[in-house]
Amino acid sequence: MTTRSGNEAIADAEQRAAETGDKNIPAVGDLPLPENTANLRLGPDLHPGLLGLLPLVGVWEGEGEGHDPITGEDYPFGQQIIVSHDGGNYLCWESRSWVLDEDGAYVKPDLRESGFWRIGEDDTVELLLTHAEGSIELYYGRPLNQTSWNLTTDVNIRTETGTHTGAAKRLYGLVPDGDLAYVEERLDTDGDLTPRLSAKLKRVIG
Repeated sequence: MTTRSGNEAIADAEQRAAETGDKNIPAVGDLPLPENTANLRLGPDLHPGLLGLLPLVGVWEGEGEGHDPITGEDYPFGQQIIVSHDGGNYLCWESRSWVLDEDGAYVKPDLRESGFWRIGEDDTVELLLTHAEGSIELYYGRPLNQTSWNLTTDVNIRTETGTHTGAAKRLYGLVPDGDLAYVEERLDTDGDLTPRLSAKLKRVIG
């Protein structure tokens, strides 16, 4: 593993800021509300209660590896995650992924989820997610440090037509090169916690 100097890390951060710092998610319509922004340099100020989640804000894109619990096979996927805010005491979360073939070409849509992050005065993190596959999940957790967060499901509700999913754990963190990496594990039908998703995503806005 290569160790980078502090000067190298600062230089990398400055280059990322130059490439992404003037970009933002588009606004839709002319609403009498604060602008929703995925760029901390633009739009309303971040609510002070969210400082423990500040590094997550941005638009992230990249690739990862999924494990299909039905077929038991692994597969590559692409993903975009949008983490934004409007000055309120929550972060908005939007994630879309798509299956890739062995050459990295698009095959079909995969998973889609949306929700909100919150953090309490005692640093308890809440993540409420709604999945297009027909389920709602509530995660609780805590920061491991200033740039990583460990979460576990507390509630999992499935609609009548929804896909059955087991309890899950997620670990999110910014790695030394500034990318957002995560791992999700879920209980399988035998009650074992097994890998479901992992990815490394580059900041493209924010």
